[in-house]
Order: sequence, then C-alpha cells, then structure tokens
Amino acid sequence: MKLHINENRKLSHIEPEVYGHFSEHLGRCIYGGLFVGKDSKIANVNGMRSDVVDALKEIKVPVLRWPGGNFADEYHWMDGIGPKDKRKKMINNHWGGVIEDNSFGTHEYFELCKQLGCKTYVNGNVGSGTVREMSEWVEYMTFNGVSPMAELRAENGHKEPWTLDYIGIGNENWGCGGNMTADYYGNKYRNYQTYIRNYGDKPVKKVCCGPNSDDYRWSSEVLETCFRHPAPAGTHGFMDGFSVHYYVVVNSWEHKGSAKEFSKEEYYRAMRKAYYMDEIITRNDAILSQYDPDKKIAMLLDEWGCWHDVEEGTNPGFLYQQNSMRDAQVAAATLNILNKHSDRVKMGCLAQIVNVLQAVILTEDDKMVLTPTYHVFHMYRYHQDADLLESYLEDVKDVGIGEDVAANVNESVSIDKDGVVTITLSNIDADENNDIDIDFRDKEIESVEGFELSGDMMDYNTFDDPSKVREKSFEGFNFEGREVKVKMKPCSLVTLRVKLK
Repeated sequence: MKLHINENRKLSHIEPEVYGHFSEHLGRCIYGGLFVGKDSKIANVNGMRSDVVDALKEIKVPVLRWPGGNFADEYHWMDGIGPKDKRKKMINNHWGGVIEDNSFGTHEYFELCKQLGCKTYVNGNVGSGTVREMSEWVEYMTFNGVSPMAELRAENGHKEPWTLDYIGIGNENWGCGGNMTADYYGNKYRNYQTYIRNYGDKPVKKVCCGPNSDDYRWSSEVLETCFRHPAPAGTHGFMDGFSVHYYVVVNSWEHKGSAKEFSKEEYYRAMRKAYYMDEIITRNDAILSQYDPDKKIAMLLDEWGCWHDVEEGTNPGFLYQQNSMRDAQVAAATLNILNKHSDRVKMGCLAQIVNVLQAVILTEDDKMVLTPTYHVFHMYRYHQDADLLESYLEDVKDVGIGEDVAANVNESVSIDKDGVVTITLSNIDADENNDIDIDFRDKEIESVEGFELSGDMMDYNTFDDPSKVREKSFEGFNFEGREVKVKMKPCSLVTLRVKLK
C-alpha cells in the first residue's frame, strides 16, 4: 500500500476546535468528573479537579461545549448563579432522575474554561426557555457596562465580562429539544438569534441546530426556512455554524452491545459505521452549499462518538461505559475524516469528556484513568491549527465480515506553521499487519519521529491496570530520500512527525 503526499498543496486549515469536547450535566461528567467543589479532599483549584484538568491540558482541549445536550433545553441559567446554598435544586429528568443542585453553573463553567485555556461554547435553551432568558444570559456573560445583568454578575463576584465564543440556539430540537418540525424550528432560530447581541469587540458565533446524522430532510427544510427571506445581516452573523450529531451504535438503540465484550463482526460493524461519517458530512455539506457556496457557515460535529450499553451495576441514566481499542479506532477514523473535511467542518465535540459515553477520562473517587481514546487525542493534537495537505492511499483493501466491511487503513496529513508534517494512520485490521510506503512529491526527508497505540480490539484500561493501552514510541519505520516505509501492527494507530529538507 502507498500513501502519496503532496507537501506543496495545502487544501484547508484545520481549526483547533475540530478537537473539541462536550460536557453535560449527566451522570458523573460534571460532578465528580470535572468538578468536586472547593471543600473536597480531592486536589482541586476553585473546585475543579486538578488531575483531570492537568490531563486535559495535555491534549490541548480547544473548546468545551456546555451544559448539554438534552439537559440544555431544561436548563434555566439563573438557577445556577449566586450563593450555592440558595441555588434552586431540580430533578434531572433526562439523566437518571437525580437531584441537580446547580452548584456548577455559569461562573464555574467559565472558571473551568479559564483553567483549561479553551474557548467557550454555551448551549441555550429553546425547548423550554424564552427569547428573553437567552438574551439576558448573553448579556450576563458578555456585557461590560451598566445594565441589570452586568450588575447582577458583579454582585455574584465577577465584575469583568467573559468571552463567549459560541452559542447554540437550542439542541436536538427535532427530538429531546422540543420535538419540533423543521419549519417551526427554522422560524424559532430566526427569532432567537435576533436577540443574541454582540456587546464586545468579538462577535458571538451563533449555531443553528442541524440534523440527527443523515436526516437530510431536516437540514434542507431548516435551511430553507432560515433563508426564505434575506437575513438582516446576510449569512455572516446570522448563522455562523450548523450542528450535526452522529453516534456509532453498533447494534440497535434498544440493544447497543457491550463496550468490553464483543465479536469481531461487531468490531468491523463499528468501523463501517464510523466511516459513514464521511457520507454524512458530504451530503450535509452539499445542502449547506445551496445557501452558502463560499463555506462561511461552519459545520459543527458537536456530538459524536460510540454509544454502548452502560456498565453492569451502574445507573442506566448515567451512560457510564468502558473504552477499548475499538473506541480508539473509531476516534482515529473520525478525526481523520473531520480533518479531510476541514474546508467546511470547523468544530467537533467528542461525547463526552469524562465518565460519560466515549470519555477520554474515567474517575472513581480520587482515582483517574486515561482511556485509549485519550491517547488518540494526544497523538492527533499536532493537527490542531495546521493546514491539511493533499494525500491519498493507493491499493486500499476492504476488511471485515459479511456486510460489515471497511477500508483497512485510513489517514490524514497536515503541515504546521514550522513546516513539520504530521501523518496519522489507522490500521483497523484486527489480525494482519499493514506495510505502507509513504511518498512525498518533491522534498526529501530530514528526520522522522513516531508514536504508536496498539493492542487487541478488546483491550482497555482499568483503575487496577491503567496503562494496559497507552501511547508508546514507534520504531517500525525507516526512511530514505522522499520515502518512509512503515510496518503497522494489527489494530494500531501511528502518528509520524516528519521534518523535510
């Protein structure tokens, strides 16, 4: 197999936010995962878990979406401000029926993003909220002057405004966010976005609720409604982003299958479904391009990942699942696909960051473990803020069982501002090595550094064995002139950092 790279042709820019994450008031994602409170015996800074924050900084989390998810369209932001002992308690109807005490709210979210050094993405409540409520929340977060909301923010201990980078106008409004029709939501979007004011020098980017994966009818009808009459501000500032959600569910929504014990057929089915992301992006991009041919509206894959059955003995509403090499392969393939579509895709948010679904970190009391998916994000972090290079694979073969087949190798290539080329390769073949000859078009190679993640498809990390699957130095290559020859193990991922002469 050959990988051809044209180091002279930059196709598009890979925004850091493509490697973003998602945090919801769900299970132990916020409470016990990211946030333990200032009085906890677990080491923390202003209530944020120090071990988790430090680990997330290592993968350069670029943006964090909050507070949901399903939770967003039942969240009323004023319940989460002011003295903690006076904050309203509520039932988290979507996720486990547990008490939500609102001790993590707007101020805590911005403190977490400050510690992570990441951009902010708040999801507003369209499902059960009001235009006024969302408008006043933006004022509370961003207005620097004399106003009721700015004064309230100061009374609650933060005189200076924050920077709000993105706001979602609702979440999954085709389902949990109100069971709306596309035309009804499109008009809602037009209405709500009107009152998202820009109070500072940096405009807040507005995100429209796009489809559930391949519901292209929703995409078409929402956009047709939104653009039925000319937007007052044109495309820019009226709609900056269009969200798409897609989960890899191996079997069915009723019987998803185990995260730890699965057949080889189920492994390849997960990979086939992971590759389907490419078609979802391509077809939604074509619909967007009817209204935005210059690609000024970003596509945001702001929920993606594997959704398996919960671990035995855990609350079904907490969506706690283990994370194996199969999940790592899905993550690698997905990130390669998002890179390849970086002309339109400007954000991706893995669901979810800690203790929920395909998390990069699991916690148990004061213990923490990094999942195989965490190591994928660490190996792929070099793509952030780099330029996608033209590349293609020759002599790719399908592997799998029955109808569950997929290309045995997937890849993407970028070049950073220092001229270093990053190549990420995934060999999904569960049994066979793959030899790959990498060929640059013109320039000779000065040096190569490699990293590898490999193991059996069902390998995963536990609190007793936290390093069973981990990133290691990769030595399975040699280079001469313009070529690198790589030998990949079965079920493995490789990152190469190449300096050219």
